[in-house]
Amino acid sequence: MRVLIIEDDEKIASFVTNGLGQAGFAVDHVDNGEDGLRALLAAPYDSAVVDVMLPRLDGLTLIEELRRQKVNTPVLILSAKHSVDDRVRGLQAGGDDYLTKPFSFSELLARLQALIRRSTGMAETSRLSAGDVSVNLLTREVARRGRAIGLQLREFALLEYLLRNTGKVVSKTMIMEHIWGYNFDPQTNVVDVLVCRLRNKIDKDFDQKLIHTVRGIGYVFKVF
Repeated sequence: MRVLIIEDDEKIASFVTNGLGQAGFAVDHVDNGEDGLRALLAAPYDSAVVDVMLPRLDGLTLIEELRRQKVNTPVLILSAKHSVDDRVRGLQAGGDDYLTKPFSFSELLARLQALIRRSTGMAETSRLSAGDVSVNLLTREVARRGRAIGLQLREFALLEYLLRNTGKVVSKTMIMEHIWGYNFDPQTNVVDVLVCRLRNKIDKDFDQKLIHTVRGIGYVFKVF
């Protein structure tokens, strides 16, 4: 999952960015509203965390412009303002949730996960499954035919991304953007290596292979 943090407080931005990275998110950060709006209009994000008091363009104006341009990226508003009126203004501007400072990282993470589940039509479940593979998004437990499979952080992130796009081809660039979240040398083989590691755990001991290569394009998780 790819998240954009729009926050001008360096300590808060670092705290949230590091925490989400450790939780398996690909995270981008900008420190002003103009760059934040530009980023959200230019690239697909699974969610955004937006501070209200931002330089160059305030958070609420940013969100209003985002919605005016029909961008439906789920937005979690961060604000030091605690009043009911402030929360109402944030939600009326187009925010999807509102979290006041100071906050606990565990609450921010839970709220972001809930926003993403709702936006992808998964509000009632914490599980993904396709064929005989099942994933618990809360406990990060993975199983195939009831057999537990241990995955590292990025392996889990890749499997989740492939499952959310079952039957659809995803390119190497799409995988890189969602898992690493930065520009990279198109000649690098880091995606191929990660896919190979995941295959060794998901497909190696099973007759039916689920992760397939589409030559010259990318990969697809396919259940026949």
